[in-house]
Amino acid sequence: MTSPPFTRRGLILGSALAGGAAIGGGLWLARGSGTAPIATTAQTDDTPRRGGLIRVGTIEATQSGNLDAHAPLGAGIIRGWALYAKLWEWTHDCAPRLALAEESETSADGTSLTVRLRRGLEFHHGKSITADDVIFSIRRLSDPAVASPYAALVSPVDRDRIERLDDLTVRLHAKPGQGLVALPETWISFGGIVPTDYHPVTNVVGAGPFRLESFVPGQRATFRRFENYYKPGQPYIDALEIIEFGDQTARAHALIAGQIDVADLVPSEQAQLLRATPGVAVVVSPTNNVQSLDINLDHPQFQDVRVRQALRLLADRQDLVNRALRGEGRVANDLYAPHDPTYNHAIAQRPHDPDQARFLLKQAGAEGLAAEITTNNAGAAAALVFAEQAKQAGLSLTIKKLDDASFNGPQKNQRAISTGGIPSRGFLASALHYDAPTATSNRTNFRDPRFGELLTAALKEPDITKRTPLVHEAQQIQHERGGLLIWGFNHVRAAARANIGGLASELTQFAGWRFDDLWRREVG
Repeated sequence: MTSPPFTRRGLILGSALAGGAAIGGGLWLARGSGTAPIATTAQTDDTPRRGGLIRVGTIEATQSGNLDAHAPLGAGIIRGWALYAKLWEWTHDCAPRLALAEESETSADGTSLTVRLRRGLEFHHGKSITADDVIFSIRRLSDPAVASPYAALVSPVDRDRIERLDDLTVRLHAKPGQGLVALPETWISFGGIVPTDYHPVTNVVGAGPFRLESFVPGQRATFRRFENYYKPGQPYIDALEIIEFGDQTARAHALIAGQIDVADLVPSEQAQLLRATPGVAVVVSPTNNVQSLDINLDHPQFQDVRVRQALRLLADRQDLVNRALRGEGRVANDLYAPHDPTYNHAIAQRPHDPDQARFLLKQAGAEGLAAEITTNNAGAAAALVFAEQAKQAGLSLTIKKLDDASFNGPQKNQRAISTGGIPSRGFLASALHYDAPTATSNRTNFRDPRFGELLTAALKEPDITKRTPLVHEAQQIQHERGGLLIWGFNHVRAAARANIGGLASELTQFAGWRFDDLWRREVG
């Protein structure tokens, strides 16, 4: 089974247009579907055309990137969208849908998942894709020797108890006490299916829309269209280049000059420049990507729930959106995944209430609290704005800014307060990223026993009607006594030359990575 698409997408995207989101007219309308045929009659401006080269500019500050399907470094995950196909892929509404898999079914108790591949699938080197490759892929992803940063997201799978039912079908089993309901959302962006003879350097083979031609770390990767891609008629272009830039300014000027055609994940300050450039369109995706301040419950200053509540009440969320995100986002309520069908909309929005915050701090004996916010460049603006807001209650919050490597280093879960964020996912997948007992990065050290029980039960409950009350109670606990101050959700921007089609606004951050949808309006 696969999650149905959200029927409210048209409303959301229409609202983005009405609100002045900078979407280029024809660029907004043009998006090839997974099965769209190539027109053979007269082309219209919004009909995908075959042929040509598209050059995508991405940011790679070092020369340490790679092509590994399961342990990507640097811009490796972006190149992976060209090279590798997955069992599931993201819809534009941020839900998983079947891709290489023809069918997936979770058992009634949520402890096993049966996946059947489509027939006739091939890898780039001509080998048929079979159940053996699926087994190899998840075992490689979860292999400690590979050291994938995403291994924890598939850790519920018992890698030593995978059944091969036939050439196209596998059955995955959960480890004792765990469930697999969230697996379609956690084994996805980085979860490429690769052949049993795969090697990330000497045999870079996948089943994605493009075959690798060349790769020079820190410079560029070149690709050619894979003619036997599983989506009929796609990809549209003949060739793709992913070009690496060391800084945002150089990339923006390359797009303006026509040296590249597309730029992914454009920061707001560069978007202002690009919006003013004739022949360039900026596409805004109103995502549910989390923007947060992560309060460490293990830190002596924040073990009292009243102090955590006070910090959340001190956050002027609209001010944070306006200043830290330059208005390109919206207010959040200390909870992630508001698009999830199990989300508890009955929980009232937490207000900005400095008076109540001061009262709670006095009760907790924490008046005049002084603490440090650790941040990287991405979170620096939010840290500065919140520190200013906290002064209203007499708090002294200082800022310590680190480079990304240090920020994500061994001490990451030991800081008093950290800036944070995760891409948009459903509730269960977000928890497994952020604050579940087995989360990939639990900077809050949130280990509430009841929350853990509820999450474990929800991960084993495929029936959404039965799962919803479990999630509602879990979110109530997060909202009342958790450590995540989720103040906003940020918009994500991609930019393209006006002669590029197929780039569309969506609820995920992946608009600029859907290389199988991109096409050129003029093919010489």
